[in-house]
Amino acid sequence: MSSNSGIQIPSRLPLLCTHDGVLLPGSTMRISVDTARNMQLVKSRLLKGTSLKSTIIGVIPNTRDPEHDSDGLPSLHSVGTAGLAVQVVGSNWPKPHFTLLITGLCRFRVTQLLRERPFPVAEVEQLDKLEHYTEGYQADGELGELSQRFYQAAVQLVGMLDMSVPVVAKLRRLLDSLPRETLPDVLASMIRTSNKEKLQVLDAVDLEERFKKALPLLTRQIEGLKLLQKTRKLRPDDDKRVLAIRKGGVFPGRQFSLDEEAEDEEGDDTAMLEKKVKAAAMPEAALRVCLKELKRLKKMPQSMPEYALTRNYLEMMVELPWSKSTTDCLDIRAARVLLDNDHYAMEKLKRRVLEYLAVRQLKSTLKGPILCFVGPPGVGKTSVGRSIARTLGREFHRIALGGVCDQSDIRGHRRTYVGSMPGRIINGLKTVGVNNPVFLLDEVDKLGKSLQGDPAAALLEVLDPEQNHSFTDHYLNVPFDLSQVLFIATANSTATIPPALLDRMEVLQVPGYTQEEKVEIAHRHLIPHQLEQHGLTPQQLQIPQDTTKDIISKYTREAGVRSLERKIGAICRAVAVKVTEGHKISRAESPTEQHAEQNTENKEEDSGIASPPEMPIVIDHIALKDILGPPIFEMEVSERLTLPGVAIGLAWTPLGGEIMFVEASRMEGEGQLTLTGQLGDVMKESAHLAISWLRSNAKTYLLTNGGADPLEGTDIHLHFPAGAVTKDGPSAGVTIVTCLASLLSGRLVRSDVAMTGEITLRGLVLPVGGIKDKVLAAHRANLKRVIIPKRNEKDLEEIPAHVRADLDFVFASTLDEVLNAAFDGGFPMAVRHPQVASKL
Repeated sequence: MSSNSGIQIPSRLPLLCTHDGVLLPGSTMRISVDTARNMQLVKSRLLKGTSLKSTIIGVIPNTRDPEHDSDGLPSLHSVGTAGLAVQVVGSNWPKPHFTLLITGLCRFRVTQLLRERPFPVAEVEQLDKLEHYTEGYQADGELGELSQRFYQAAVQLVGMLDMSVPVVAKLRRLLDSLPRETLPDVLASMIRTSNKEKLQVLDAVDLEERFKKALPLLTRQIEGLKLLQKTRKLRPDDDKRVLAIRKGGVFPGRQFSLDEEAEDEEGDDTAMLEKKVKAAAMPEAALRVCLKELKRLKKMPQSMPEYALTRNYLEMMVELPWSKSTTDCLDIRAARVLLDNDHYAMEKLKRRVLEYLAVRQLKSTLKGPILCFVGPPGVGKTSVGRSIARTLGREFHRIALGGVCDQSDIRGHRRTYVGSMPGRIINGLKTVGVNNPVFLLDEVDKLGKSLQGDPAAALLEVLDPEQNHSFTDHYLNVPFDLSQVLFIATANSTATIPPALLDRMEVLQVPGYTQEEKVEIAHRHLIPHQLEQHGLTPQQLQIPQDTTKDIISKYTREAGVRSLERKIGAICRAVAVKVTEGHKISRAESPTEQHAEQNTENKEEDSGIASPPEMPIVIDHIALKDILGPPIFEMEVSERLTLPGVAIGLAWTPLGGEIMFVEASRMEGEGQLTLTGQLGDVMKESAHLAISWLRSNAKTYLLTNGGADPLEGTDIHLHFPAGAVTKDGPSAGVTIVTCLASLLSGRLVRSDVAMTGEITLRGLVLPVGGIKDKVLAAHRANLKRVIIPKRNEKDLEEIPAHVRADLDFVFASTLDEVLNAAFDGGFPMAVRHPQVASKL
């Protein structure tokens, strides 16, 4: 490459035909290689070459579309650029190709094409003298004047850019260090120019002609910048413009922002954001963080990725309600009326809200309580939370926690992550715009747990009155006061709520409704709502209370009222069809009146509702059966207790109380006990307890049938129907004892008796939970007597008075009392032992 005459390139060069740009000397360019000739050049020359000479190739502009490239070599441009391959990167996606990073060295002219395959090789003549660039070249006369004008224009262009960008500062230093002869090529490769204009600069072999070709391009770029700055001054509120100097070259992909004058600072978005920060009334710690981030934002160019992240953070901080709050409505009488109008029953919940209002009147700085409504689905837990917010005059926001298994949903993501965002608590506060809303944490018992953390543990800080005054979201990273927020959580069961989280909440049980309460709710709320939803009026449809009772007892069996509302909706839809058909028939012109009467009679025979109907349409038991079909639930209690070995127990489920049949049968065998019905370990142990107690007391209750052991030569099969449903718990103990006693004695259990209670090996009856739901289930099943543990007598205060009046309660402390109450005439005993009080 070197000789006595100066620095020389090889006289023979492989030629790389490019179609996506023009490489000028002194610039660097990325070239994508995917054609057959160019791919072969890279593989044979660049990848296998071992000398520096093998990395020098000739780059020839190819103006033909590569998609229509043929096997024949296209006509070559006469002037090209010798380039040094600095980097080669290969890839197979979406198709095999190479990406070359090439730095232009000098111009050359093709004198003779030596070969075309496998890649073109040509004899070339060097046009630029590289020693001028290294030793310095002093131009004078017209050329010196042109070079000086070009240099001044280049300095003016760079001066119009943002000097805080490091690349711009580097470019300014390069203008002073680069030889003047290289400036046309370098600047032409940077500014916005077309490939045709770059070809004109490339073809300008004479240096004076090259300056004349490049100077208008540079002047045009300066005029464009001036126009853009003038437009920016006329519209100071627009976002800060960004000027892309070029799409490749010495500084590929870099963007330069226009410099703003001091007089435009007031109209800048950053200044507006600073005003919002100071007006947000943040605490001192949050304000200090925001001012620090704002200071960093001012020094940061808009092209940096961190600029958008910092700006989003500051906008979030500004939008949070640090000091905005609503005024509570503390009129207790008005609150009582509003709660009574919105919801029937739920006295305990209403009383708790009124207590909060009363205390707020006496003390204005009361912290928001943390309430947890626990009850079966459909009893109105969510709707009563919305009603509480309306009663207090506060904003309401619901957060659904069912299935949430990432603690970042509660605490947010740290800002170091891509796509970070605040948690649901902070997002909810931003949505409502006040710092004292009512937050409903729905389905808190259905939180999950995963590798991303435990959201239930993250809620500990949110729901702790001693900690939530300084709740720290990972995204904000500054404390936020949640002490004025009224949190209401809802759950179907407390069994799946972690004990630490449950301890922080005030649990209020919301039991299921009685039949009378459901009838009242249906006629106060459900029927008017469904009439409105279906476009009907009370003058068109009437549902008597007897019909409502039939729907409740024969078509629904639930603790809440969701199924009841769906059945009422089905009735409304059926009536809507009849009403619309009646309108059409009344408007149509029938041939004869007799024919119309005949059609009416036929339709009346087909259904219980006449068409065209007479208003109002009254739904009786016949129409109810036509619309909803045959009854789904039948009262089968008495029919199932026609044989010995059957008893009725009471069970609690998250959906409310249920009655549960226990069946037993005996057969010849070896004294084995078989249990079926998907029983849990606790229930299996209760069955073994019952068998052991009966065997030890067989002589006392005359169950031996002449032998010492009632199970001698006999196998017992104990079955709990609804075998697909998992069952567990200790409360079926007394039911199992009664069922086995009925089987062994051959006596029938009373058909109107249900019972619940845990047993011990000594025959004691221990208390159980869910008494209210169980009693309501017995009342729904039309049972008359309920046997419960004596220590559960206090739980009857929660049961409505009319339910207590309809039922005969037997409070048992021993199994003797249970058996005597479960059988007509009592249960016979050979010798009655004196009762010994338990010391447990």
